Amino acid sequence: MEFRAEARYMRVSPQKARLVLNLIKGRRVEEARNTLAFTKKRVAATVGKLLQSAIDNANFLSTEKGLDVDLDSLYVKHAVANDGPRMKRIRPAPMGRAYHYVRRIAHIEIVLAEKNRNGVPVATASGGKAAKSAAPSKAKAKAKAPAPAKKKVVGKKATAKK
Repeated sequence: MEFRAEARYMRVSPQKARLVLNLIKGRRVEEARNTLAFTKKRVAATVGKLLQSAIDNANFLSTEKGLDVDLDSLYVKHAVANDGPRMKRIRPAPMGRAYHYVRRIAHIEIVLAEKNRNGVPVATASGGKAAKSAAPSKAKAKAKAPAPAKKKVVGKKATAKK
């Protein structure tokens, strides 16, 4: 089962947000929270709130909807910062000119998933069936593939008359 949280229109450049998100990708939730708490980037506080929101979403589904979710086995499966709309601004410059610059906005998304006790991600029902059915069809397609055609023997070209 996956649990997601999304923060849209955050006033930080996506490049700067990705620096922080790359620190927590693939880590367990508790380890990711500790990493964000001690990261000296402004966006780390926002990402920390977003991670907490994803944890709360998982907690809500486990208590209210009756799903069996172990919050201690959650890890950050997917964390991305996409571009949002850009704000184009103008700064006055000497001699009546103007400098144009762009203020960037990011849409940040975090997806949490569960791991087994072995450390193996828990497979979803649809993902497991699709993976099993795809493997035999590839093997059948490989077995039925026609053999490559033989090369034709080409004779010598006749020499041109002089």
